[in-house]
Amino acid sequence: MVVFENKAILKLLLVCLFVQFSFSAANFFRPFNVTYDHRALIIDGKRRMLISGGIHYPRATPQMWPDLIAKSKEGGADVIESYTFWNGHEPVRGQYNFEGRFDLVKFVKLVGDNGLYFLLRIGPYVCAEWNFGGFPVWLRDIPGIEFRTDNEPFKREMQRFVTKIVDLMREEKLFSWQGGPIILLQIENEYGNMEGSYGQKGKEYVKWAANMALGLGAGVPWVMCKQTDAPGDIIDTCNNYYCDGYKPNSPNKPTIWTENWDGWYTSWGGRLPHRPVEDLAFAVARFFQRGGSLMNYYMYFGGTNFGRTSGGPFYITSYDYDAPIDEYGLRSEPKWGHLKDLHAAIKLCERALVAADSPQYMKLGPRQEAHIYWENTQSTVLNTTLSESQSACSAFLANIDEHNTVTVTFRGKSYSLPPWSVSILPDCSNVAFNTAKVGAQTSVKLVENALSPKISAPELVMTKNEVSSISESWMSVKEPIGIWSESNFTVQGLLEHLKVTKDESDYLWHMTRIYVSDDDVAFWEENKVSPTLVIDSMRDVLRIFINGELMGSVSGHWVKVVQPVQFQQGCSDLMLLSQTVGLQNYGAFLEKDGAGFRGQIKLTGFKNGDIDLSKASWIYQVGLKGEFQKIFTIEENEKAGWTNLKLDATPSTFTWYKAYFDSPDGSEPIAIDLGSMGKGQAWVNDHHIGRYWNLTAPKDGCLDSCDYRGTYGSNKCMTNCGKPTQTWYHVPRSWLQASNNLLVIFEEIGGNPFEISVKLRVPRILCAQMSKSYYPPLREWLHLDLIDGKVSISDMKPQIHLQCEDGQIISSIEFASYGTPHGSCQNFSKGNCHSPNSLSVVSEACVGRNSCSVEVSNSGFGSDPCRGVLKTLAVEARCVSTSTIGVSQF
Repeated sequence: MVVFENKAILKLLLVCLFVQFSFSAANFFRPFNVTYDHRALIIDGKRRMLISGGIHYPRATPQMWPDLIAKSKEGGADVIESYTFWNGHEPVRGQYNFEGRFDLVKFVKLVGDNGLYFLLRIGPYVCAEWNFGGFPVWLRDIPGIEFRTDNEPFKREMQRFVTKIVDLMREEKLFSWQGGPIILLQIENEYGNMEGSYGQKGKEYVKWAANMALGLGAGVPWVMCKQTDAPGDIIDTCNNYYCDGYKPNSPNKPTIWTENWDGWYTSWGGRLPHRPVEDLAFAVARFFQRGGSLMNYYMYFGGTNFGRTSGGPFYITSYDYDAPIDEYGLRSEPKWGHLKDLHAAIKLCERALVAADSPQYMKLGPRQEAHIYWENTQSTVLNTTLSESQSACSAFLANIDEHNTVTVTFRGKSYSLPPWSVSILPDCSNVAFNTAKVGAQTSVKLVENALSPKISAPELVMTKNEVSSISESWMSVKEPIGIWSESNFTVQGLLEHLKVTKDESDYLWHMTRIYVSDDDVAFWEENKVSPTLVIDSMRDVLRIFINGELMGSVSGHWVKVVQPVQFQQGCSDLMLLSQTVGLQNYGAFLEKDGAGFRGQIKLTGFKNGDIDLSKASWIYQVGLKGEFQKIFTIEENEKAGWTNLKLDATPSTFTWYKAYFDSPDGSEPIAIDLGSMGKGQAWVNDHHIGRYWNLTAPKDGCLDSCDYRGTYGSNKCMTNCGKPTQTWYHVPRSWLQASNNLLVIFEEIGGNPFEISVKLRVPRILCAQMSKSYYPPLREWLHLDLIDGKVSISDMKPQIHLQCEDGQIISSIEFASYGTPHGSCQNFSKGNCHSPNSLSVVSEACVGRNSCSVEVSNSGFGSDPCRGVLKTLAVEARCVSTSTIGVSQF
């Protein structure tokens, strides 16, 4: 029998974890200092290994924040990370917004209340697939300004905002030395990618930004990500899919990973990215194995680009990011659960990790290696058995081979390492976790029609596929084509889009008058040609009208336009509607990117030659009439002159629609299905839920199964091929009332509002599959009997763990087999070996409960159903909301 070799250490670890939890929960706001050395951040005098989860507070509602933070903590996070968003906090120069979704102070305090630390990345450039990279558009209008370089107007504005944030955090006592959770700040963001574009002025800017930040007296360390020339007192950090080989630019700085990209963002008409959790866990384990100290998931929760906040061009409203917590605030399983186990395994190694200045390296094979962390650096790990001393030893065994499982020998024992995986040995002997072996549950989320009356579980199963339109009573009003108010103005020549709109609207109308002679008409008829509108370059969307009739549409990022048009003899109004679909959020010289048109605009094909419209007289009109009349609001919508819409109405362009709907019962997240619509924007009860666009992803580029092995990139493991990129749009429950919720849609290209429906995002099905050879639960490593030596780690049995979302219970076990089951989630079947009481054992343990654990062992199921065969337990369970099921059923 293998006894647990380090009782004293685990006793101390248990005490430390208890003290840490108690301190975090009850006395977190006792002031503490944060410094660092070459190995790690030093928090309150102690080195720490830290797991961080990115949550962007404006991409959720304040009502969602507590649950998101709690799930992050439950998942093993020590730190919450977020950018600040300058254009959200200062939409007008000198007028600040720290309310609602932009209540940064409230968010940071909630993090602290949960006993977690905070990493605040001020920037103020943030990228983040956020509109204009977080810069307010008014910044472009500062005379003489050039962004992110040694430019006095920009530096003055940047310093003013950064100072505002630091002062606010200090006033609210949110820095660690004040008893707050903020332990780390960031200035600038990925500037190293752009620095070369600015030459020497870029280098000077980096020095200035660092000195400016340090001069604010925040009292905690500052970082710069992707900035290898970060000045001496600024920690340079890594952003990438893998950062295990990263080393900071000074031996006195710790290795920090500010962005571990656990997914990727999505564009309209694009496929959906997916990063397998086996690879993600491998990357994290390798980072800590090779000397890393703080790792932040970008994102742990992605959320939603509400309103017009999505960057671009063409980034979708969802910012789900394939994160461990999905856009709606639900756990994404098995990603969340597998990472939770990984974090627990790393925490079991923390004492050894922080004690050693560097690991001892051992080559185990051609592409296999071990890193050993030993508290007593004088000991020889390779030849010494752990004693009953105060020393701690932890090891990471890695197999970097992408194809083959390899058996290695480490300290006299054999270990089987799957390809592209890391095994974690908290005691340098027993494996607690392997990154490629997923024991966490899988959660299958269904998008179900919202049904307002309370019903029983069987009824729910029968009715979930019924049509559930949002309303049979829709009203509409047409949006005028072209100039609609006296606020228009006339200018000779073309103006850049953003200089006119100031990004107050996506839309800008341009109108000019064209005279067509009889000779022109005769010339077209004789030569069988048509006049053509030619624009050197445009972005993002252009719609071309003549006398109110749509001639054509073009979309793209700085693309040439060649559009045939038709004129009648006489005077005609040529109207161009330029649109933005998210402002550029990445790249050098953002202030020069702009929108609308570049170069020359001309009409070709006229008898007397081309007509240059670049210098013509143009009438400009910003935005839509309904937009500026705010007909999407509860207060103003009745003034719009709505008329009833007939069921057989032809889909109409440039039309506003409205309807009312009741809020579904229960607590499940809500989405509006806009799959029947074309392109536009939507509002619910005055809240702008975002842009929508029904574009379909290419049919190719997706695989039936995703191989986690090997280096990941954003085009690997794509999903959703041949389907619309996004049809469901999140509506937070806090934006709804019980009944008469106002939904307003502005539709540009035509759609059928009668098919719009309310959906519930429901994690309905749970699956888990685990063999007897799997590892015991990580919590068993802290079991007192194990620590006291009364049992060995080999006596501990693996357990399947099932957990519904809060407010749900397990209503039934759809499948259970202990033996040799076949298949995968939603497709399990019994094998030749099957314990006949499998279903009853699992049902008794789980039905009627929010969560349950079932031991995977012969004793757990009463007997061995087939001797000499490795047994596996496979389970499929169903969750239901406690608000939609009768209590008597349980």
